[in-house]
Amino acid sequence: MEILKTILMIIFAIDCIALTAIVLMQEGKSAGLGTIGGMADTYWGQNKGRSMEGTLVKSTKFLAILFIVLAAVLNLKVFA
Repeated sequence: MEILKTILMIIFAIDCIALTAIVLMQEGKSAGLGTIGGMADTYWGQNKGRSMEGTLVKSTKFLAILFIVLAAVLNLKVFA
């Protein structure tokens, strides 16, 4: 059981570092009110899912879910 805990801790640490790096790579959402005026209809607004920013958002969501799941699993009394 200690080997599994060690492996999960290593994955958790890698996930923490990757999540931090990806969040720091993202651009700010400073254009917030500009989308009301129709700026969201640009090429980048329509194809956001296929752009670099869209990929960063998707990977942030995945890594955040992995972080929460690993934190919950590592907190179980099984590993105590």
